[in-house]
Amino acid sequence: MKTTVEIPDRLFREAKTAAANRGLSLRVFLTEALQEKLAGPRLHHTGWPVPPPQLAKGEVRRIQATIDGEFSRVDVEAWK
Repeated sequence: MKTTVEIPDRLFREAKTAAANRGLSLRVFLTEALQEKLAGPRLHHTGWPVPPPQLAKGEVRRIQATIDGEFSRVDVEAWK
């Protein structure tokens, strides 16, 4: 499969040099590098930036009520 990936210039030059030093094409070198990276240890979570916390039933409503209460005390005119 063909794709386009942006790689910082310095990293590209390093990869190209490393591939040449090993007698590999850049394509083979990058494929092996990706395979090695994917074979390594995986993160315990996925998603951005961390998984959401597990909240007790009704906790979201309580938190939102606290936030709403605090924002209701803000003087809108003072923020203009």
